[in-house]
Amino acid sequence: MAFFRSSDAESAGEILDRHMVFPVTIMAFQTIAAVFFVVDGVEDQIAAWARPGFSIAAALECLVAVALLGGIVLSWRYITRLIRELRWQKQSLARAQGALSDHIALRFREWKLTPGEGEVALFALKGCDVAEIARLRGAAAGTIRSQLSQIYAKAGVASQAMLVSLFIEDLLDVPRSA
Repeated sequence: MAFFRSSDAESAGEILDRHMVFPVTIMAFQTIAAVFFVVDGVEDQIAAWARPGFSIAAALECLVAVALLGGIVLSWRYITRLIRELRWQKQSLARAQGALSDHIALRFREWKLTPGEGEVALFALKGCDVAEIARLRGAAAGTIRSQLSQIYAKAGVASQAMLVSLFIEDLLDVPRSA
């Protein structure tokens, strides 16, 4: 039973590509500017050796080049850290989604829900009302009410909110009150 559809979610690669275009583009411009300033600074330094004295302009260009190179290094480190964190978050979310889906399937088996009741219960967990479930399943509202009553009885609850609450308590590992 697939509670979460992986086709609905974006892959980590798509997210990384989309979110990294701007920072990588900025880094490319920084790199071009840094190369320009380094080459210009080297040319100025070579020219300065031919004449005596200190050139503030050449020193400033070298300082700018060093600052740009430092910015590039720091930006690259930051981007790689963000990529690692994003991948970790995506993996954690996928594990949590899989665990929730597995837990729901386990509970439905424990309650001995029929396949139809399982589908109705999933819609109820997603927050659908009787009319929505009936429309989605192509069934009469009375049939859905009857199935929900059977689901609630098997789960030991009296309402949709209590059904959802069971799973929230399980996720939070909260002991049930008597």
